[in-house]
Amino acid sequence: MLIINKKVQDALRQNQAVVALESTIISHGMPYPTNVKVALEVESTINKTGAIAATIGIIDGDIIVGMTHEQIEEFGSRQGIVKVSGRDLAYVTSKKLWGSTTVAATMIIAKMAGIDVFVTGGIGGVHRGAELTYDVSNDLDELSKTRLIVVCAGPKAILDVEKTVEYLETKGVPLVGYQTDTLPLFYTRTSDINVPIRLDTPQDIAKLYVCQAEMELRPSVLVANPISEEDSVDHVKMDQWIKESLTKAKALGIKGKEETPFLLKKIVELSGGESLEANTKLIINNAKLGAEIALSLAKERR
Repeated sequence: MLIINKKVQDALRQNQAVVALESTIISHGMPYPTNVKVALEVESTINKTGAIAATIGIIDGDIIVGMTHEQIEEFGSRQGIVKVSGRDLAYVTSKKLWGSTTVAATMIIAKMAGIDVFVTGGIGGVHRGAELTYDVSNDLDELSKTRLIVVCAGPKAILDVEKTVEYLETKGVPLVGYQTDTLPLFYTRTSDINVPIRLDTPQDIAKLYVCQAEMELRPSVLVANPISEEDSVDHVKMDQWIKESLTKAKALGIKGKEETPFLLKKIVELSGGESLEANTKLIINNAKLGAEIALSLAKERR
Protein backbone atom coordinates (compact mmCIF):
# COMPACT_ATOMS: atom_id res chain seq x y z
CA MET A 1 0.00 0.00 0.00
CA LEU A 2 1.27 3.48 -0.93
CA ILE A 3 0.84 5.97 1.92
CA ILE A 4 1.69 9.58 1.11
CA ASN A 5 2.14 11.95 4.03
CA LYS A 6 -0.64 14.59 4.01
CA LYS A 7 1.86 17.45 3.91
CA VAL A 8 3.47 15.89 0.83
CA GLN A 9 0.07 15.23 -0.76
CA ASP A 10 -1.00 18.84 -0.27
CA ALA A 11 2.26 20.15 -1.71
CA LEU A 12 1.96 17.97 -4.82
CA ARG A 13 -1.66 19.05 -5.40
CA GLN A 14 -0.62 22.69 -5.21
CA ASN A 15 2.41 22.24 -7.50
CA GLN A 16 4.81 23.04 -4.69
CA ALA A 17 8.40 21.83 -4.61
CA VAL A 18 8.85 18.32 -3.18
CA VAL A 19 12.14 16.43 -2.86
CA ALA A 20 12.28 12.64 -2.44
CA LEU A 21 14.93 11.08 -0.19
CA GLU A 22 16.06 7.47 0.08
CA SER A 23 16.20 5.46 3.29
CA THR A 24 19.11 3.07 2.63
CA ILE A 25 21.48 5.76 3.85
CA ILE A 26 19.64 5.54 7.20
CA SER A 27 19.56 1.75 7.60
CA HIS A 28 22.73 0.71 5.75
CA GLY A 29 24.81 3.80 5.02
CA MET A 30 25.70 5.20 8.44
CA PRO A 31 25.88 3.99 12.06
CA TYR A 32 23.24 4.89 14.65
CA PRO A 33 22.66 7.59 15.88
CA THR A 34 24.60 9.49 13.19
CA ASN A 35 22.23 8.13 10.56
CA VAL A 36 19.15 9.63 12.22
CA LYS A 37 20.87 12.95 12.91
CA VAL A 38 21.95 13.27 9.28
CA ALA A 39 18.55 12.18 7.89
CA LEU A 40 16.77 14.84 9.95
CA GLU A 41 19.37 17.48 9.06
CA VAL A 42 18.90 16.70 5.36
CA GLU A 43 15.13 17.10 5.74
CA SER A 44 15.61 20.36 7.64
CA THR A 45 17.93 21.70 4.92
CA ILE A 46 15.25 21.06 2.29
CA ASN A 47 12.35 22.39 4.37
CA LYS A 48 14.21 25.63 5.18
CA THR A 49 14.31 26.52 1.46
CA GLY A 50 10.51 26.33 1.21
CA ALA A 51 10.48 22.90 -0.44
CA ILE A 52 9.02 19.77 1.22
CA ALA A 53 11.23 16.80 2.10
CA ALA A 54 9.76 13.32 1.58
CA THR A 55 11.86 10.48 2.97
CA ILE A 56 10.73 7.15 1.52
CA GLY A 57 10.77 3.79 3.28
CA ILE A 58 8.73 0.61 3.74
CA ILE A 59 7.16 -0.17 7.13
CA ASP A 60 5.30 -3.46 7.66
CA GLY A 61 4.85 -3.70 3.91
CA ASP A 62 3.42 -0.19 3.52
CA ILE A 63 5.36 2.18 1.25
CA ILE A 64 5.67 5.47 3.12
CA VAL A 65 6.30 8.67 1.17
CA GLY A 66 7.17 11.28 3.76
CA MET A 67 8.27 9.42 6.88
CA THR A 68 7.72 11.09 10.26
CA HIS A 69 10.61 11.90 12.59
CA GLU A 70 9.51 9.03 14.81
CA GLN A 71 9.58 6.60 11.88
CA ILE A 72 13.04 7.81 10.85
CA GLU A 73 14.25 7.35 14.43
CA GLU A 74 12.98 3.76 14.52
CA PHE A 75 14.41 3.11 11.05
CA GLY A 76 17.81 4.23 12.24
CA SER A 77 17.94 1.99 15.30
CA ARG A 78 16.07 -1.07 14.01
CA GLN A 79 17.94 -4.24 13.00
CA GLY A 80 17.13 -6.51 10.04
CA ILE A 81 15.72 -3.93 7.64
CA VAL A 82 15.83 -5.28 4.07
CA LYS A 83 17.82 -3.28 1.51
CA VAL A 84 15.29 -2.87 -1.31
CA SER A 85 16.06 -2.39 -4.99
CA GLY A 86 13.53 -2.52 -7.81
CA ARG A 87 13.33 -6.32 -7.88
CA ASP A 88 12.61 -6.48 -4.14
CA LEU A 89 9.69 -4.04 -3.91
CA ALA A 90 6.87 -6.53 -4.47
CA TYR A 91 8.46 -9.17 -2.24
CA VAL A 92 8.99 -6.84 0.73
CA THR A 93 5.51 -5.34 0.49
CA SER A 94 3.81 -8.73 0.04
CA LYS A 95 5.60 -10.15 3.08
CA LYS A 96 4.81 -7.06 5.19
CA LEU A 97 8.48 -6.43 5.93
CA TRP A 98 10.48 -3.31 6.75
CA GLY A 99 12.57 -2.15 3.82
CA SER A 100 14.97 0.68 3.06
CA THR A 101 14.86 2.00 -0.48
CA THR A 102 17.95 2.23 -2.67
CA VAL A 103 18.32 4.76 -5.49
CA ALA A 104 16.41 2.51 -7.92
CA ALA A 105 13.54 1.71 -5.55
CA THR A 106 13.24 5.33 -4.41
CA MET A 107 13.00 6.45 -8.03
CA ILE A 108 10.19 4.00 -8.75
CA ILE A 109 8.23 5.11 -5.68
CA ALA A 110 8.86 8.83 -6.26
CA LYS A 111 7.46 8.47 -9.78
CA MET A 112 4.42 6.60 -8.41
CA ALA A 113 3.82 9.46 -5.99
CA GLY A 114 4.30 12.20 -8.61
CA ILE A 115 7.59 13.58 -7.29
CA ASP A 116 10.12 14.77 -9.89
CA VAL A 117 13.24 15.58 -7.83
CA PHE A 118 15.22 13.02 -5.85
CA VAL A 119 18.35 13.65 -3.78
CA THR A 120 20.84 10.95 -2.84
CA GLY A 121 24.51 10.73 -1.84
CA GLY A 122 26.01 8.80 -4.74
CA ILE A 123 24.52 6.49 -7.37
CA GLY A 124 25.40 2.84 -7.81
CA GLY A 125 27.00 1.78 -11.06
CA VAL A 126 29.40 -0.63 -12.71
CA HIS A 127 31.48 -2.37 -10.06
CA ARG A 128 35.20 -2.89 -10.42
CA GLY A 129 35.81 -6.21 -12.14
CA ALA A 130 32.33 -6.23 -13.69
CA GLU A 131 33.80 -7.62 -16.92
CA LEU A 132 34.13 -10.88 -14.93
CA THR A 133 31.29 -10.63 -12.40
CA TYR A 134 28.66 -8.70 -14.44
CA ASP A 135 27.96 -6.74 -11.23
CA VAL A 136 26.12 -3.65 -12.41
CA SER A 137 23.77 -1.74 -10.11
CA ASN A 138 20.06 -1.63 -10.90
CA ASP A 139 20.36 2.14 -10.36
CA LEU A 140 21.72 2.57 -13.88
CA ASP A 141 18.85 0.81 -15.61
CA GLU A 142 16.33 2.74 -13.52
CA LEU A 143 18.02 6.01 -14.48
CA SER A 144 17.55 5.02 -18.12
CA LYS A 145 13.79 4.39 -17.86
CA THR A 146 12.33 6.46 -15.01
CA ARG A 147 12.35 10.19 -15.68
CA LEU A 148 13.31 12.26 -12.63
CA ILE A 149 15.92 14.81 -11.70
CA VAL A 150 18.43 12.86 -9.59
CA VAL A 151 20.96 14.91 -7.62
CA CYS A 152 24.07 13.10 -6.39
CA ALA A 153 27.77 13.73 -5.67
CA GLY A 154 28.70 11.48 -8.60
CA PRO A 155 28.98 7.69 -8.69
CA LYS A 156 30.15 6.04 -5.49
CA ALA A 157 33.96 6.11 -5.50
CA ILE A 158 34.17 2.34 -4.90
CA LEU A 159 32.91 1.75 -8.48
CA ASP A 160 34.55 1.57 -11.87
CA VAL A 161 33.60 5.16 -12.62
CA GLU A 162 34.73 5.26 -16.25
CA LYS A 163 32.61 2.21 -17.11
CA THR A 164 29.70 3.72 -15.19
CA VAL A 165 29.89 6.89 -17.28
CA GLU A 166 30.05 4.83 -20.48
CA TYR A 167 27.00 2.85 -19.38
CA LEU A 168 25.06 6.06 -18.74
CA GLU A 169 25.98 7.31 -22.20
CA THR A 170 24.87 4.04 -23.81
CA LYS A 171 21.54 4.28 -22.00
CA GLY A 172 21.00 7.90 -23.06
CA VAL A 173 21.07 9.39 -19.55
CA PRO A 174 21.96 13.12 -19.57
CA LEU A 175 24.86 13.54 -17.12
CA VAL A 176 25.08 17.12 -15.87
CA GLY A 177 27.99 18.60 -13.94
CA TYR A 178 26.70 21.33 -11.65
CA GLN A 179 29.14 24.24 -11.93
CA THR A 180 31.87 21.81 -12.96
CA ASP A 181 33.44 20.46 -16.15
CA THR A 182 34.74 17.29 -14.49
CA LEU A 183 32.90 14.50 -12.73
CA PRO A 184 32.93 14.58 -8.93
CA LEU A 185 33.76 11.24 -7.31
CA PHE A 186 31.55 11.21 -4.24
CA TYR A 187 34.08 11.95 -1.47
CA THR A 188 36.34 13.82 -3.89
CA ARG A 189 35.46 17.07 -5.62
CA THR A 190 37.10 16.53 -9.02
CA SER A 191 38.44 13.85 -11.34
CA ASP A 192 40.03 13.57 -14.79
CA ILE A 193 36.70 12.48 -16.30
CA ASN A 194 34.86 15.21 -18.21
CA VAL A 195 31.10 15.60 -17.95
CA PRO A 196 29.19 15.93 -21.25
CA ILE A 197 26.95 18.76 -19.96
CA ARG A 198 27.74 21.63 -17.62
CA LEU A 199 24.94 23.75 -16.13
CA ASP A 200 25.50 26.49 -13.58
CA THR A 201 22.05 27.28 -12.15
CA PRO A 202 19.11 25.31 -10.72
CA GLN A 203 16.91 27.12 -13.23
CA ASP A 204 18.88 25.72 -16.18
CA ILE A 205 18.58 22.20 -14.77
CA ALA A 206 14.82 22.62 -14.33
CA LYS A 207 14.49 23.86 -17.93
CA LEU A 208 16.48 20.89 -19.24
CA TYR A 209 14.16 18.53 -17.36
CA VAL A 210 11.04 20.25 -18.71
CA CYS A 211 12.37 19.78 -22.26
CA GLN A 212 13.21 16.15 -21.49
CA ALA A 213 9.59 15.62 -20.41
CA GLU A 214 8.06 17.56 -23.29
CA MET A 215 9.94 15.36 -25.77
CA GLU A 216 8.82 12.29 -23.81
CA LEU A 217 12.41 11.15 -23.35
CA ARG A 218 12.41 8.42 -20.72
CA PRO A 219 15.77 8.77 -18.92
CA SER A 220 16.37 10.80 -15.80
CA VAL A 221 18.51 13.91 -15.73
CA LEU A 222 21.45 12.95 -13.50
CA VAL A 223 23.04 15.94 -11.76
CA ALA A 224 26.54 15.49 -10.32
CA ASN A 225 27.08 18.06 -7.59
CA PRO A 226 30.67 18.34 -6.27
CA ILE A 227 31.35 18.20 -2.57
CA SER A 228 32.76 21.52 -1.31
CA GLU A 229 36.49 22.16 -1.51
CA GLU A 230 36.95 22.18 2.26
CA ASP A 231 35.10 18.87 2.71
CA SER A 232 36.69 17.01 -0.22
CA VAL A 233 38.89 14.02 0.68
CA ASP A 234 42.32 13.61 -0.90
CA HIS A 235 41.92 11.39 -3.96
CA VAL A 236 45.14 9.42 -3.44
CA LYS A 237 44.31 8.55 0.16
CA MET A 238 40.74 7.62 -0.75
CA ASP A 239 41.85 5.37 -3.59
CA GLN A 240 44.15 3.48 -1.22
CA TRP A 241 41.39 3.00 1.36
CA ILE A 242 39.06 1.74 -1.37
CA LYS A 243 41.62 -0.77 -2.65
CA GLU A 244 42.22 -2.09 0.87
CA SER A 245 38.48 -2.39 1.45
CA LEU A 246 37.95 -4.23 -1.85
CA THR A 247 40.74 -6.68 -1.00
CA LYS A 248 39.12 -7.37 2.38
CA ALA A 249 35.68 -7.87 0.85
CA LYS A 250 37.08 -10.33 -1.69
CA ALA A 251 38.90 -12.27 1.02
CA LEU A 252 35.67 -12.57 3.02
CA GLY A 253 33.58 -13.50 -0.03
CA ILE A 254 31.32 -10.46 0.34
CA LYS A 255 29.54 -9.51 -2.88
CA GLY A 256 26.20 -8.49 -4.36
CA LYS A 257 23.94 -6.15 -2.39
CA GLU A 258 26.02 -6.63 0.77
CA GLU A 259 29.22 -5.37 -0.84
CA THR A 260 28.52 -1.64 -0.89
CA PRO A 261 27.50 -1.33 2.81
CA PHE A 262 30.55 -3.40 3.79
CA LEU A 263 32.93 -1.27 1.72
CA LEU A 264 31.52 2.02 3.02
CA LYS A 265 31.83 0.82 6.61
CA LYS A 266 35.39 -0.41 6.04
CA ILE A 267 36.41 2.89 4.45
CA VAL A 268 35.06 4.72 7.50
CA GLU A 269 37.32 2.56 9.69
CA LEU A 270 40.41 3.03 7.51
CA SER A 271 39.88 6.79 7.18
CA GLY A 272 39.40 7.29 10.91
CA GLY A 273 35.92 8.67 10.26
CA GLU A 274 37.02 11.15 7.57
CA SER A 275 34.89 9.47 4.90
CA LEU A 276 31.80 9.50 7.16
CA GLU A 277 32.22 13.21 7.76
CA ALA A 278 32.54 13.80 4.00
CA ASN A 279 29.48 11.62 3.34
CA THR A 280 27.47 13.72 5.78
CA LYS A 281 28.59 16.99 4.21
CA LEU A 282 27.94 15.91 0.63
CA ILE A 283 24.39 14.69 1.23
CA ILE A 284 23.48 17.98 2.91
CA ASN A 285 25.11 19.85 0.02
CA ASN A 286 23.05 17.77 -2.42
CA ALA A 287 19.86 18.40 -0.44
CA LYS A 288 20.29 22.16 -0.74
CA LEU A 289 20.79 21.97 -4.50
CA GLY A 290 17.92 19.50 -4.93
CA ALA A 291 15.55 21.82 -3.08
CA GLU A 292 16.62 24.78 -5.23
CA ILE A 293 16.03 22.73 -8.39
CA ALA A 294 12.60 21.61 -7.14
CA LEU A 295 11.62 25.22 -6.44
CA SER A 296 12.79 26.24 -9.92
CA LEU A 297 10.87 23.36 -11.49
CA ALA A 298 7.68 24.38 -9.69
CA LYS A 299 8.07 27.92 -11.09
CA GLU A 300 8.68 26.58 -14.62
CA ARG A 301 5.36 24.74 -14.49
CA ARG A 302 3.21 27.63 -13.31
